[in-house]
Amino acid sequence: MHDINENIESPLELKVSFDKLLKHYEVLAESDDELILEKAKRILKIAETYPELRKGFSETSILKKRKKEISVILQDSFSPVLTKNEIKTASVPFHNLIFNSSDRFKNIISTAGDDFELKIKNMPKDDTYIMACTIILAFCYGYSLNFKRPFYYEIPDVNGVMRYYKILYNADFIEITPKKSAPKITQEDYEILLDSFENIDLWKEKFPPNSYTFKGFVISNIFDVTDDQSISNVKSALIGDEKCSDENIVEDFSKIFRSLLGVNDIQIGFSIYNKEESTFERIYDVGGKSFLLNKAEKLKCSDALCKWSYKRLLQDNKYFSVSDVDKMFKASKRKTPHIDALHEQGIKSAIFAPIANDDGLMGVLEIASNEPLALNSINANKLEDVMPFIVSAVERSKNDEENLIEAIIQQECTSIHPSVSWKFKSAAKQFLIDKQRFAANATFKNISFKKVYPLFGQMDVKGSSHSRNNATKKDLILQLSLAEKIFKKLPEKEHMPIYEQIKFQIQSYTKEINVDFKVDSEQQISGFFKREIEPLFRFLQKKDKAYSKDIEDYFGKINKDLGVVYYYRKKYDDTIALINKKMSNLLDQKQVDAQQMYPHFFERYKTDGVEHNMYIGESITKEDSFNVVYLYNLRLWQLQVMCEMEREFYNSQSEYPLSLDVASMILVFNQPLSIRFRMDEKRFDVDGTYNARYEVVKKRVDKALIKGTNERVTQSGKIAIVYSQKEDEAEYLRYINFLQSKSILDCDIEILELQDLQGVTGLKAIRVSVLYHKKDNDKAFYTYNDLMKEIKK
Repeated sequence: MHDINENIESPLELKVSFDKLLKHYEVLAESDDELILEKAKRILKIAETYPELRKGFSETSILKKRKKEISVILQDSFSPVLTKNEIKTASVPFHNLIFNSSDRFKNIISTAGDDFELKIKNMPKDDTYIMACTIILAFCYGYSLNFKRPFYYEIPDVNGVMRYYKILYNADFIEITPKKSAPKITQEDYEILLDSFENIDLWKEKFPPNSYTFKGFVISNIFDVTDDQSISNVKSALIGDEKCSDENIVEDFSKIFRSLLGVNDIQIGFSIYNKEESTFERIYDVGGKSFLLNKAEKLKCSDALCKWSYKRLLQDNKYFSVSDVDKMFKASKRKTPHIDALHEQGIKSAIFAPIANDDGLMGVLEIASNEPLALNSINANKLEDVMPFIVSAVERSKNDEENLIEAIIQQECTSIHPSVSWKFKSAAKQFLIDKQRFAANATFKNISFKKVYPLFGQMDVKGSSHSRNNATKKDLILQLSLAEKIFKKLPEKEHMPIYEQIKFQIQSYTKEINVDFKVDSEQQISGFFKREIEPLFRFLQKKDKAYSKDIEDYFGKINKDLGVVYYYRKKYDDTIALINKKMSNLLDQKQVDAQQMYPHFFERYKTDGVEHNMYIGESITKEDSFNVVYLYNLRLWQLQVMCEMEREFYNSQSEYPLSLDVASMILVFNQPLSIRFRMDEKRFDVDGTYNARYEVVKKRVDKALIKGTNERVTQSGKIAIVYSQKEDEAEYLRYINFLQSKSILDCDIEILELQDLQGVTGLKAIRVSVLYHKKDNDKAFYTYNDLMKEIKK
């Protein structure tokens, strides 16, 4: 670089000049103090000999050529007495060119390394131009704009630790004058510029490049603010919810603590304290490193610390350091868990700081180094200034985790459907307000919705009790036969009356299961196996190895958790679980589309099949938009989805461990009713005596019989639609007619009267067969009987 203005775009043409400083010496040249007078005359003589130092120059060659003279002129500003202590430079603004500096500054730069390039850290290019413009506004037009920002140097020390230096400028020795080409700034221009900070083009229009002359120099007073900046960096790293779970936070923290503690070789670890279990646990969302836990996922606090360190961290909530791990390891003779853990990881010194609030310990900040004595009780004191910010961040993170856990519980266990969540939020807000006003007397408002239309449907496994009992009988008979087989192998000499009695009991239970299986038979026989068979077989196994193989075979077929044969029952349970899963998933997927048609409340339950409730109405949507057409649409949607669930079930028969049948039913209730959320049961239920009739019908209707017969209204392969009003019949016959045209339902429509239920009379039902595809690409349609024949083939 030959000219300091090269490669710089600025409204200022820079010239180094000492004119304003020299004018001070002109005043001092009139002093009565002989020493001051002599020095002033000497400096003015230099300026007279080299007029460019007063006139101003931009050639860097002059800085080199007149380095000695410039040093003399600046001697009072750069006191030789303070040169090894003060960090000070002389330069021009917005430029990394330095032409005079204190010895301490020179030492800082020399230890930074040969490849280090000095740059102001936070000096954006466009901001630099605008900052120069604001200086012009102040110097030339008297408009004082506060655009002072703190500027910093980041300079590594001899150990490679990054240190931070704040720059404060002394602008006493500068003058700025407009060139003839410079546009004059008016009050109107000034007011426009006030609202145009980011419009760099406008600033360049009002202050074209090199339209003003800068003469003089600035003195930079520089201060080491590493500690303050490190604390600020800790705060910045912890601000914002997203920062606390950032995977890079551990590495960021390591850099910050290297600067704060002045140690380059530093690693950061964390462990969380689980108060309920009194354990330290790994934190996975911030890197997962913990020097206290080493390779363990979690440890009892008493197993991770010695008695003294346990008391120090958990009871006193005070930090402690280990300055020489190897020395402590030899002295402790493997009796100090945390020292053993550090030694195994090659750590030479460490600090453990409790992250604690008024409620006690929440976690531990772990700082480790591979250098002995690098971390100690002296530099550990620096943590006092940063720990409050870490504590606040951990508190926030802990609260967020608790809220997330609560949200998961709400979603998985007591889910509030999105269609009604607005009312719960409103009630919760009101509850918080009431708590402030009435304290303990505040109550959570009842959640209810008036005039909503109910829809109910279910797909139930047909004969589920019979199938379950049959699977239970098969398991018990199998277990009894396995036990009897072992008794039959006992030699004559081993026969004792007690063995004969047990054999008789086995045969009696077998006969009972085949002839008259009762509700309590399963419990009795399971108790017999546990009390008598299992202890005896364990005894025989130890007594004589000849029985070992058969007895091992017996126990090999026993479920370890249940203590019984669980083969056929498992097939039944797995089938029910798979049916529920597939049908629920299908229903949930279809619900997404239904909600987009018109929002409504939806809930489903897994029983021996899948049930679902829906409520639709104005009070749920909270908008003046409900029309009865949305109810009709939802009813048709429900009928279509029930047909689709039927088809999906039978087309997936090959996937089920056990062959079972299902029966589907829809209940129609044509009067709006009120529902209320029952806090104790965490679910919605009908509100009021009048509406209770709906719940009664819902619970009993699937077992309703056709009038004058013993035949249930629900049948495999058919959809049963139960109703009480003639208009409902006409409505659903229209839907059925539509679905018949789509080859979804068959033509065998039945209109049936149902026998009276307890407290309910006048129910009727439409029953119609579902048509099935054999395969997805098969255009032919099958009835239920056709499908069963195909499946059996």
